Amino acid sequence: MLTAIIHGFLLALGLILPLGAQNVFVFNQGASQPKLRGTIPVIVTAACCDTLLILLAVLGVSVVVFTIPALQTAIFIVGLAFLLYMGWSIWKSKPAGLDRREAAMSPKKQMMFAMSVSLLNPHAILDTIGVIGTSSLGYTGLDKLLFTISTIAVSWIWFFALAIAGKMVGKVDSGGRLLIVINKLSALVIWGVAVYIALKLFKLI
Repeated sequence: MLTAIIHGFLLALGLILPLGAQNVFVFNQGASQPKLRGTIPVIVTAACCDTLLILLAVLGVSVVVFTIPALQTAIFIVGLAFLLYMGWSIWKSKPAGLDRREAAMSPKKQMMFAMSVSLLNPHAILDTIGVIGTSSLGYTGLDKLLFTISTIAVSWIWFFALAIAGKMVGKVDSGGRLLIVINKLSALVIWGVAVYIALKLFKLI
């Protein structure tokens, strides 16, 4: 049992640590929101999306979905469009000094963008299927359940920590200058993911 928990924890941590569109967006909102509670929508949405993907991967549903070429192409196209739009929105956003209400996204927009970088990012989906889904095959019964819970727990803890780290940076950056740089870097990372997806889409077509 302990082996399954540790395996799930380390595996999920290894997948979630690299700088990606999802992490960048959660951190960005942590830095932009006037109060930490303003990041709850993005944290919960991102964590719930990860939970869904992990469950689908462990249950094997996602593998079946990605055997349908037309559906896979559609996910790539929609994901690419959302990432391009999201990158542009973050790039042009300008913090308003100590009052960041103008820069902070509304709960609805946070949830929409968080869902797009989580569920419409083929790279993240394929990682979840290929790594977590495949690794879960080595467990059965209670061990498989504990492995799954462990990987899901990492996502929830990580996104809360990421938003808090963003908030700490936002407090230090009282003039909003650092946040402007973070916004630009965030947009570039997201566009980088979009380029990667575009290349994958080109190979599919």
